[in-house]
Order: sequence, then C-alpha cells, then structure tokens
Amino acid sequence: MKRIIAVFAASVLAAGAAGCGGGAGGGSGNRLSIATGGTTGVYYVYGGGLAKQLTANIANTQATASVTSASIENIKLLATGKADIGFSQTDTAADAVGGTGSFTAKQPVKAIARIYDNYAHVVVAPGVEAAKVADLKGKKVSLGPPNSGTQVVARRMLEAAGLNPDTDISKQQLSINESVQAVKDGTIDAFFWVGGLPTAGVVDLATSKPDMKMLDTADALAGMQAKYGKQYVGLDVDLSVYKLSGTIKTVGVANVLLVPDTMNEQLAYDITRTLFEKKTELTAVHPEAAKLDPALGRQVEPVALHPGAARYFKEKG
Repeated sequence: MKRIIAVFAASVLAAGAAGCGGGAGGGSGNRLSIATGGTTGVYYVYGGGLAKQLTANIANTQATASVTSASIENIKLLATGKADIGFSQTDTAADAVGGTGSFTAKQPVKAIARIYDNYAHVVVAPGVEAAKVADLKGKKVSLGPPNSGTQVVARRMLEAAGLNPDTDISKQQLSINESVQAVKDGTIDAFFWVGGLPTAGVVDLATSKPDMKMLDTADALAGMQAKYGKQYVGLDVDLSVYKLSGTIKTVGVANVLLVPDTMNEQLAYDITRTLFEKKTELTAVHPEAAKLDPALGRQVEPVALHPGAARYFKEKG
C-alpha cells in the first residue's frame, strides 16, 4: 500500500510540473499557466476568461488561471519558469525590469500588451472617521497581501500623504478577500485595494455595508508623481459601480500582461492575437476587457514588448 501511495504521489507531482511553465518554449503542446490575483479581484476573472480563449483558439494549448498575490509574485513566477503569462501593474513591472524596489536584480520578462488601468481603492469601514489618506494615522489598515502591486501603491500613497506605512498605522497584510471579511468582522478600520472597476470583493462589501466609504486620494497624486514619475495618473471613480453615490478622484496605474523573455515568438504572437481578436468574448467575462485597443496595447514602457507581440502590433499598423 505504501508503494502504491508513493507511486501515485510521484505521478501527481510529475503531472503538476508538466502543467506549469510548459508553454514558454512553444513545443508541440502548450500548457500555459496564467498568474492572476485573488479570486474576487479583476485579474483572476479576466485571467480565467483569457485562459478559456487561449485554449479554444491556439492549437494544442491548454491554459489555466492560478490564484496568486498578484503583481510581484506573478513576475517572480514568470522569472522562475513557474508561470507563462502574468498580470502586473506597470509600476511593479518597471521595478522588475530595473531591478529595483521589490526586486534585487533585473527580471527576465517582456510585455504582451497594456490592457486596462487599475484604480486605487481606499475603503473605510462604517463609523471610522477618515476623509483623506493622512487620516488613517493610528488606525488598523491592510496594505494588501505580501508580493502584491496593491502593497506597492499603498506604501507609496501613505508616504505621499506624510505617513510612515510601518510605524504610523497598525499595518495588516491581507488579501482582498480577507480585507473585505475583516471589515465585516470589525477587525480593521480600512484597506487598500488596487484593481479594475468593478472589483467583486468591493461590490460584495458595499452590498452588505452600504455605509462604507471610499476615500478621494487625489491629494497623494502629486507626491507620487514627483518621486515615481507619470506612471501614476489621476482617475475619476463613479461610485455607482459599487451602488454608492457620488464621484471621487483617485490614483491610477496601468496594467500589462507579461511573459518570460524566452517565450517562443510564435506563441507570444498567438497569445497577443487571441487577446485582441477575442475582445468581445473577454468583455462578456469582465467589462474592463472593453478597453482592449491595439493602439494603447503597445504602450508598455518601460517594459520592452516581446518580439511576438511587436510583430502583431506592426501588422495592425
């Protein structure tokens, strides 16, 4: 019996290894792992839709979306061959190709396309007094999970508001799912989330806690741009997407799809082509896919386009 169990375990491990990172070389069969984010975030929903389209439209391809902590973890998975496609914010991607911030060396990744913009959400629990980011001082605040792009933005936003993210708040590091539950349970005062509109987890919270608030964060934008450049932009959020009233201004940052720089050129081309040609199907999965546009898609600086993606955009003119 022990021998049977050992053989079974070995076969499971082998199958798992074969299913991860197998697409980068563009062999006779591609098993593509798409690194996304938390299950109630946009990356995961969008990634699931993309996996379905890649499987259906690229011959001999089986793509799956995996749950991760998002941007930083996704890039590390790509760099180590444990994922083939990864969602990332451009600020995190810039750190990756520069070997700065959360990365101690330049990461071997290239871009497929810019896809849509993320919006910084600073969600405040009912009854908590806070009108701007600086008012979070002394409060229990989640900055997002470790190895997430949310945490990168949260820390930079707090610093721009004059707060030390390690000492001026009671810091938590929760996923979007955990943050929403913590507000429901009354164990945190606020949380940061950086994602598309709408984000399912925030919809869920606003439905159960309609007296929650989202802070206007425009006052942090100038400081973030002064230190990190124009990768951060000002965006308006119509709160009706969360069935709340009013409009706020917040910090925005673009999202890109990344792949290992060793990915086969034809495979990268096919992924890019499928992404844009199946825009209608992807929009049915999440409305942020409606923003897919080849003219915008090629704007991935400071990350370099993968040669396969560059060929697709060149053909589009």
